[in-house]
Amino acid sequence: MEKATVIVIGGGATGVGILRDLAMRGIDVMLLEKADLVNGASSRYHGLLHSGGRYAVKDQEAARECIEENTILRKIGKSCVESIGGMFVRLDSDDADFEASWVEGCKVSGIEARPLTLDEAFRMEPRLSRHIVSAYAVPDAAIDGFRMSCQNVLSAARYGGRYKTYAEVVGILQKNGELEGVRVRNTLTGEEYDIACDILVNAAGGWCEKVAELAGLNVPVQPDKGTLIAFNQRLANHVVNRLHKPSDGDIFVPHGSITILGTTSMSIDDPEDTSSSHEEIEALMKIGEQTFEDLRHYRILRAFAGSRPLYKQPGASGRGASRGFVILDHENDGLKGMMTIVGGKFTTYRLMAERISDQIAEKLNVKTPCRTAEEPLVPEVSEEAKKKAAKYFPSFGTSLAATRLGPEAFDRVVNKLETDPDSRLLVCECENITLAEIEEIAQRDDSHVINDIRRRTRLGMGTCQGNFCSLRAAGIFHRVGVKESSKDSLGQLRGFLQERWKGVRPVLMGRNVRETEMTRALYELSFNVNGGKKA
Repeated sequence: MEKATVIVIGGGATGVGILRDLAMRGIDVMLLEKADLVNGASSRYHGLLHSGGRYAVKDQEAARECIEENTILRKIGKSCVESIGGMFVRLDSDDADFEASWVEGCKVSGIEARPLTLDEAFRMEPRLSRHIVSAYAVPDAAIDGFRMSCQNVLSAARYGGRYKTYAEVVGILQKNGELEGVRVRNTLTGEEYDIACDILVNAAGGWCEKVAELAGLNVPVQPDKGTLIAFNQRLANHVVNRLHKPSDGDIFVPHGSITILGTTSMSIDDPEDTSSSHEEIEALMKIGEQTFEDLRHYRILRAFAGSRPLYKQPGASGRGASRGFVILDHENDGLKGMMTIVGGKFTTYRLMAERISDQIAEKLNVKTPCRTAEEPLVPEVSEEAKKKAAKYFPSFGTSLAATRLGPEAFDRVVNKLETDPDSRLLVCECENITLAEIEEIAQRDDSHVINDIRRRTRLGMGTCQGNFCSLRAAGIFHRVGVKESSKDSLGQLRGFLQERWKGVRPVLMGRNVRETEMTRALYELSFNVNGGKKA
């Protein structure tokens, strides 16, 4: 039977953070994820690296944690963070008393909130509503959740950390109140097998409650759905927050070539529910256009939703529920060796991992301290390597590829581009992804479906939403993919397009209808690939 000292369930930000932390302490650790890495809430949010400003009034402890971790993540994950800065803006309809409380809260929490004149604010964000009456600059940033999480895994692997994707825990093995291991099912083949362990960490996010039930335990989690909208260009230069009590549709986050507007807060029963409705989209648009009055002039690419794993508290739901995190040691519940961590935010994932890893290390009598706040996730690609690569990439494609790949994979891709001119072809024109880069990722052991490649390269996440690059990627995957699933080109294409369709269906209005008709003509009529009926 395979064995690991510690098994971590869940391949979101918290899970991969724990994997890295424990591996760096020399602990034998394995992560299990039922789908691909970063498949849940960690990939379905607005991508904001919080300054803590949104919590400065309600939860100053959370605000302090955010600004501290904001500084750390900028240092250790430079290639994952776009330091664009942020703004909080108050409209004439917003509460002036809240502004005063917010300014004081930022001061107490250690958040630099610099007052801006209206002229400064409009120079920074020309599209802002002229109903703005005050504005402040804060150190918000945009963060690529896919990249940050995958780099955590790569870093962990350098220290001996192991991980399995498409490995769902379907049973928890125990005897006489002590943990023995887990039963795992390969979600692609159906094969089941056991892995022994001494300590099991439940970091399954919105699925924590269901995992705990496998052990006969109760972990009350309230999945909280947040819907977001992606626009086809950067309509904001900075992160723009409404300066009022946190609510729906009051934040804009620029990412690469797009902008994300969010989010909502809705208690749901099933964390798998990532559907969005036209009514939700319309409500977000009405609120969003109070900040950017010309919002409806921009094309909506898609809508998407994620499920926040909120620890259930009596009488609290939606915006009233805590965004903090809790660590539960189930030895107190009669099962020695199992722990759960739930709640929190992407910005504080590293801190969450450190806190529970400290407790695990103490249980194992490991004295090695946490080093995740000091050591970069991946070494930076040298300027010399970028200079060499510049002649083979599109004008700004060199930096993009360097941040996506890291130095080792980047060198392999550049060598391929240098020796094989055909590999310089752009597969994804929106995100400037070359054939050589797609081939590099497609040949990895953890690339089972095209969406796995998407999460590592941003394939299909630009303005065309995969309409053209998906067909090319399916052909490449068939040719070079190492997994049997990669050879089912039509199935791969259908699965990828179906995932894209889920986000398009709620925003079918105006010009989006014409775009969708083009997609239907291209794939349904030419290749007999149907977009499907499910939302």
